[in-house]
Amino acid sequence: MAKSAKYLLIGSIEAYSGKSATIIGVAHQLQEKGLDITYSKPLGTCLSANKPDAVEEDVQFMTQVLNLPQKKVRSPLLSLDAQTIQKRLQGEDTTDYCHSLKQYLQQTSGDLMLIEGPGSLCEGSLFNLSLLEVAQEINAAVLLVVRYQSVLLVENLLFAKQHLVDCLVGVLINDIPSDQLAIAQSTIRPFLERRNIPVLGMTPRSDLLRSVSVRELVLQLKAEVLCRSDRLDLMVESLAIGAMNVNSALKYFRKRRNMAVVTGGDRADIQMAALETSTQCLILTGQLPPQPFILSRAEELEIPILSVDMDTLTTVEIIDKTFGQVRLHEPIKVQCMRHLMAQHFDIDRLMSQLGLEPAVTA
Repeated sequence: MAKSAKYLLIGSIEAYSGKSATIIGVAHQLQEKGLDITYSKPLGTCLSANKPDAVEEDVQFMTQVLNLPQKKVRSPLLSLDAQTIQKRLQGEDTTDYCHSLKQYLQQTSGDLMLIEGPGSLCEGSLFNLSLLEVAQEINAAVLLVVRYQSVLLVENLLFAKQHLVDCLVGVLINDIPSDQLAIAQSTIRPFLERRNIPVLGMTPRSDLLRSVSVRELVLQLKAEVLCRSDRLDLMVESLAIGAMNVNSALKYFRKRRNMAVVTGGDRADIQMAALETSTQCLILTGQLPPQPFILSRAEELEIPILSVDMDTLTTVEIIDKTFGQVRLHEPIKVQCMRHLMAQHFDIDRLMSQLGLEPAVTA
């Protein structure tokens, strides 16, 4: 007879806090200890018209990365999109999705099911699938992931503790800037521990994890690729705007690495300066084609040039937003996250909290 799975619900206070990355890191360590894990994402979220299939893509990606057979994975019980929300608001859908959860999850078994929770404490409430409702319905432990913004994150975590009460088994604070690591360790961690909020991990900021592919920028900007469409997998870690004189631009560019440089299509001097520094792609605004010698040099250096039909400010705003909504669909990011979690996350303490024993000894 198959044994019942225990449930670990990975939630967050706000969207894009790193739930998927956390699951990848936790799952890898649990699998190394010989535990049989399963994965589910009851509430899929895709409100972007650019990527209507993103929910299913994410689930398939997690299936591959966690190396799980299909029978160990559950696709979303409900996909949160504009049409689904409208039906709910109009009273066409009165389903109690929380009540359907147990049957939905019982079709898989193992030592532990990792459940990717909603993007915030309130998301899913319209469908009875908020973090707390799910946790209470299936008696799941909650691991809360929070991205470091400032020391005020403690307020959010204190509120979350009041909200989740005994469901909360610990928190992971990630994306901590290097100059904030000391205060996070010496002040924030003991403060939270004294208030019965176990800090299971604190991971430092990684430029690689925050990076986006040139391909993703093409998609978000609806850009035309003028050259090197074979190099769209290059990763962009920072953004630079080329609006100054060329000497100032060179000094500015040399201090940065793996940039996307946004500049006018008529600024050949800035474009050449960018190509000779650590640039992953050139993004030209104003619908002006670059000079032939710029295209030729970019071809030689294997640097894609993109053209966008919008002004510089709008272009920069879209890129900034893209950096804030980073997905993990590149193998190099998966390896990076596994490494960070192995170094900075206390998997043994989590297992102890969950009452799990390793199936193999190291």
